[in-house]
Amino acid sequence: MSTPFSRPPEVKICINCISGINIWSVKEKLRQLLAHRQKRRIVDTGRLPSAVLLPLYNKQGQYHILLIKRTEKVREHKGQISFPGGNRDKGDDTLLATALRECAEEIGLRSADVDVLGELDDEVTTTSNYIVSPFVATIPWPYQLQLNQEEVDEIIEVPIPALLDKDCLHTDTETLNGEVVDSCTYHYQERVIWGATARILNRFLDIFTQAMPDR
Repeated sequence: MSTPFSRPPEVKICINCISGINIWSVKEKLRQLLAHRQKRRIVDTGRLPSAVLLPLYNKQGQYHILLIKRTEKVREHKGQISFPGGNRDKGDDTLLATALRECAEEIGLRSADVDVLGELDDEVTTTSNYIVSPFVATIPWPYQLQLNQEEVDEIIEVPIPALLDKDCLHTDTETLNGEVVDSCTYHYQERVIWGATARILNRFLDIFTQAMPDR
């Protein structure tokens, strides 16, 4: 299997221009961009399939991304910051069904309230043995979430302008199959987003900047 990592692109955008944008037009542009790009799928029979949802919502005129911090009670990824999601079950017809089911179980997000915009490239985890298929979606906000106390410690709301700040993105390395490869981390309010979550986030933000109107 070829390495799924690449050096994260440098994002250049006017952060002050993000506030007050036409939220609907950016959403539809994201939908178009995701529909017309070719998704990179990772096929590795030695890894387990999983899926996550990257939930976007409008709060005070800015797009935010919803992340979760996992508890110390879960079997894997203890205390890590991630997107809601998990392993594919036998009853899941598709990986999208996996992501939606896990969101309902973990944070009480109903699938009927999710508007799926498209897919991002598959990523792999390095501290466990999964292929992660990410789905981008918008959700209504405010929303009455119900956390699974066994799995989710807290909800983390991150405004996209903060993620696009030049001081937020850091280059890093990870080890995949014994090889050191390029990766990245995001630092937000003394939290560090790393691993597959950071790589998925990096890929999404690159597409998000393409959806921004010219200023």
